Amino acid sequence: MAYDQDAAERMRKVLARRTDVIEKPLMGGRCFMVNGHMCCTVSVRGGILVRVGPDAYEKALAEPHAKPMGMGGRVMNGFVRVDPEGYRTDAALKRWIKRGLDFVATLPAKSASKKRRRKAPVRRPNA
Repeated sequence: MAYDQDAAERMRKVLARRTDVIEKPLMGGRCFMVNGHMCCTVSVRGGILVRVGPDAYEKALAEPHAKPMGMGGRVMNGFVRVDPEGYRTDAALKRWIKRGLDFVATLPAKSASKKRRRKAPVRRPNA
């Protein structure tokens, strides 16, 4: 099953003016990272995932078409899954993305780290 490409394109349009967004593939879907933190995702399982944070979690779950996000049998506190009906309009999608942006703005920016290469140990001939 592929992710909803229309939803991904709509997310790109909402986030297009920002310079701190990176889009990455994630478990078959598309993840939008802001300052190195996961903000929102178009899920391969359908719908979108939004990182609202633990303080806004219960309020977000009270919204229509929102439910807890589960992964590996665990509920991921601070993340909600929103069914397509919950972001059908552009205004609704913008509201959900804003919730993710608001939470990510509370986190310190992650620096772009390069994978460190480990040097091979120096081998000395036996004397």
